[in-house]
Amino acid sequence: METQEFLTQEKKEELEKELEHLKTTVRAEILERLAFAKSLGDLSENAEYHSSKDAQGKNEARISQIEAILKNAVVVEANTDGTIGLGSTVILLKKETGEEKTYQIVGNEEADFSSGKISFESPIGAAVMNKSKGDEVSVETPKGVTHYQINSVQ
Repeated sequence: METQEFLTQEKKEELEKELEHLKTTVRAEILERLAFAKSLGDLSENAEYHSSKDAQGKNEARISQIEAILKNAVVVEANTDGTIGLGSTVILLKKETGEEKTYQIVGNEEADFSSGKISFESPIGAAVMNKSKGDEVSVETPKGVTHYQINSVQ
């Protein structure tokens, strides 16, 4: 069963560029390396050949992965009614510390915690989905429950 991949337009375009690069430039480079390695003779002990075949396998696997993601992609845009959904950017106030955190709610493929992009299925993402500015949420973490107030939704 194939699952839908939720992507922002920006991530969809990024994946399309990567796919094009892998299919054209990277494939051609690997084929050149394979041809050179074959020209060296005995393939059984040819490290260049085996390395190139490994790179070719990884490249083709990534191409297949991106094609599957794009085939099942649903491009999302942030809600404009103030309700948090995929694509929304939220500013949360951590009640315990007074610290503010900014997150963009994205699909799993796009999630990157270090750049503030969290999955809608993550504990914080799931807690804030369909909430609005001023709402309070509690998030179960390994360190216990953390309480947040939603200060802003964009």
